[in-house]
Amino acid sequence: MSPFDIQRMLIDEFPISFLLEVGFRATFAFLAVFLFLKSSGRRGIRQLSLFELVVILTLGSAAGDVSFYHDVPLLPVVVVFLTLLLLYRMTVLVMTKSKKFEAWIDGLPVTVIRNGLYEPKSLEKLNISSSEILMELRQRGVEHLGQVRLALMETDGDISLYFYDQEDVRPGMSVLPLEHRAEFIKVPATGLYCCVSCGFAESIQAGEQARCSRCDHDIWSTALSTQRCR
Repeated sequence: MSPFDIQRMLIDEFPISFLLEVGFRATFAFLAVFLFLKSSGRRGIRQLSLFELVVILTLGSAAGDVSFYHDVPLLPVVVVFLTLLLLYRMTVLVMTKSKKFEAWIDGLPVTVIRNGLYEPKSLEKLNISSSEILMELRQRGVEHLGQVRLALMETDGDISLYFYDQEDVRPGMSVLPLEHRAEFIKVPATGLYCCVSCGFAESIQAGEQARCSRCDHDIWSTALSTQRCR
């Protein structure tokens, strides 16, 4: 074998006419995936649940194989698609009959912020960092946690936010990245500070090294108390 052999790199030992078959196979795979999605009765197209993502990845694998490999016949791929369609429809049917099964397949919404405070156990369960949550909040126009009454991580990965009324907004931790907010172990001035681990606000004296009474962490950021803009 010669390195950088243009003939081998472009088409190898296949004749040029094989490219027509590749085009036909790709069209077949595209139509098969399209018909699967049309026939499956998916409940939404914007976001995929974990279960639907597994189905789509399996479809993609089968479609890719039949598109590129000359030794993959078409009929077995049809059987793969029909089997997946049957399994999908049966699973969705069972999900409509059993809430427990639906929760096991799709999962349940998880509370990540409650009353302006992180739910640390929820973050651990979801295996996501507070930085990811803060990014989502910034994109939704949130300035600090005290504006958020409730935040739910939905089963499709989106975050649903429920805000306090203007008059009920409480002091909270800034959602800005570290370059735009300071963190302290020993606070520089007497004031209200928020634990960066859970968001809990406490009054701390200048020069004091305090531990959070909610989660026992010792890193603090200045609490903000501005109201959410309408």
